[in-house]
Amino acid sequence: MIFLCPSEALLEGTARGFEHNDMRLLAVRREGQVYVYKNRCPHRGIPLEWQPDQFLDASASLIQCSTHAALFLIETGECVAGPCAGQSLSALECREDTKGIWIIPSVSEEDV
Repeated sequence: MIFLCPSEALLEGTARGFEHNDMRLLAVRREGQVYVYKNRCPHRGIPLEWQPDQFLDASASLIQCSTHAALFLIETGECVAGPCAGQSLSALECREDTKGIWIIPSVSEEDV
């Protein structure tokens, strides 16, 4: 497991960007649950945010690509509107404990 951040660094209804071994990530907390995805739009393979840690739409209920305005469900990463509708963000398994938020990369992600 790889430590991502302390729990208090990711407040309810917010998202943050991270980097690990040249892999860009985004983490979102919604209804107490943490979701972690690769920070890469499936349409063009570019980062999603327009400014640091700006990943959510105005309602903070969807992840939004700043380039194409594509919208993704926070819970699944599925694109529900935009040029990549039907595609999904790449999720990473994560855990949260008393020390903070951890990611559990697969073997292929460790090689990226």
